[in-house]
Amino acid sequence: MTEQTKLHDLRSAPGSRRRRKRVARGIAGRGGKTAGRGMKGQKARSKVPVGFEGGQMPLLRRVPKWRGFTNPFRVEYQPINLDTISETGLDEVSPDTLRERGLVSKKALVKVLGRGELNRAVQVKAHAVSAAAAEAIAAAGGSVEIIPKPWGDRRPPHGSYNQHTNR
Repeated sequence: MTEQTKLHDLRSAPGSRRRRKRVARGIAGRGGKTAGRGMKGQKARSKVPVGFEGGQMPLLRRVPKWRGFTNPFRVEYQPINLDTISETGLDEVSPDTLRERGLVSKKALVKVLGRGELNRAVQVKAHAVSAAAAEAIAAAGGSVEIIPKPWGDRRPPHGSYNQHTNR
């Protein structure tokens, strides 16, 4: 039988809690005088930003793919699932009726997704509908109407429908 470890007997693994090195604390300390910065020169001074390469284009700006890309024309939808629609008890579902119930935010574009089941006919008006949801609504005897986007058939305006709160 192994001895059970008590809470007051717990210890950190040896070497896991090492104190940080305190530099520039006098010549008696190991990191005194130049504090590991060598002698003179720009990198011995205090105001050189991290990643500065002497005026050369820095690596992070030379290789932008490492930092990613945010599409300014991305369109984000606020999802509404079939189980939420069936809980509301509405016969006609549109962004306005969902907004009145507090299920979508003010300028949100609504997309109906197929989680859950519908057991009654519902008329759904939304900006987008998944294939599974459209199939389930039709099987329950309802209908689907796709509402045109506020900007028409052109590309969306820069940044206005990229609402990070909808993620």
